Amino acid sequence: MKQYEKMVKDILETGVQKRDRTGTGTISLFAYQARFNLQDGFPCLTTKKMHLRSIIYELLWFLKGDTNIKYLNDNGVTIWDEWASADGDLGPIYGKQWRRWKHVFIDKIVRRKNRKSYKHTIETIDQIAQVIEALKTNPNDRRMIVSAWNPGEAKDMKLPPCHLLFQFWSRELSKQEKYDLIYERFPKFINNGIGRTTNLMKKGPQRALSCQLYQRSCDVGLGVPFNIASYALLTMMVAQVVNMVPEEFIWVGGDIHIYNNHIDKLKKQIKRKPFALPKMIINNRGQSIDDFVYEDFELRDYECHPGIKLDVSV
Repeated sequence: MKQYEKMVKDILETGVQKRDRTGTGTISLFAYQARFNLQDGFPCLTTKKMHLRSIIYELLWFLKGDTNIKYLNDNGVTIWDEWASADGDLGPIYGKQWRRWKHVFIDKIVRRKNRKSYKHTIETIDQIAQVIEALKTNPNDRRMIVSAWNPGEAKDMKLPPCHLLFQFWSRELSKQEKYDLIYERFPKFINNGIGRTTNLMKKGPQRALSCQLYQRSCDVGLGVPFNIASYALLTMMVAQVVNMVPEEFIWVGGDIHIYNNHIDKLKKQIKRKPFALPKMIINNRGQSIDDFVYEDFELRDYECHPGIKLDVSV
């Protein structure tokens, strides 16, 4: 993945040393963008083996609105264990904000002598459901945004969100793109009459979907490759649900950094020759965003170098 290799090189060549919350120390840059065309393959690192099981189960966990590690642990995923409380709770992190954002608003102010009392209502907002509805009914909407950054609840989170906001954008496919898509999927119909081909073009995807993520704090050795694969997969899942073609995932980083104890291993990693990107196949059962299961995903032709052990800074 040339975008990742360039990112690592840019940090190593032009980054500055900074102290950090964990006490490990980092070499850091500020403000960075990397773009991934999802038609070129699934953006999964090949210069080291990625743990796809953790990526998929964590994403499904987010989409469930879950904030306890039990579901992850039951499925052999331990990536959140260091931050969890004794009972496995992480506070109102990603899944809670994605699916059950709490909004409190005042209904009425009641005055009694010299005192005020307030009647209020608590509204729960499902941001994922709102975005999917907008993509289906108003795909040119510029407000298709999901935020995990909730200042009112950040103090209760075991780890405030690093990947904190993402936005979807779609465009109409050209007639040629629709034709090419049908030809790729159903080549036999091209020679069976214009009427049938035209009908398939009308029923098939009419738009392409892209997603941009903003990540405030970016552990380039461990977290960023994981986050890129995760949000690329989310983009593909949403595209399938709303009958669009996944087109591009754009990753934007704020403080992008390499921990000092990762530097030597990353220097060795970027010397490895990358393999061709694999292909992600998602089983289309006509499912909603809530119906996906681990078995729906298959990563084909994933050839990679051996894994690299990097220590987690908590």
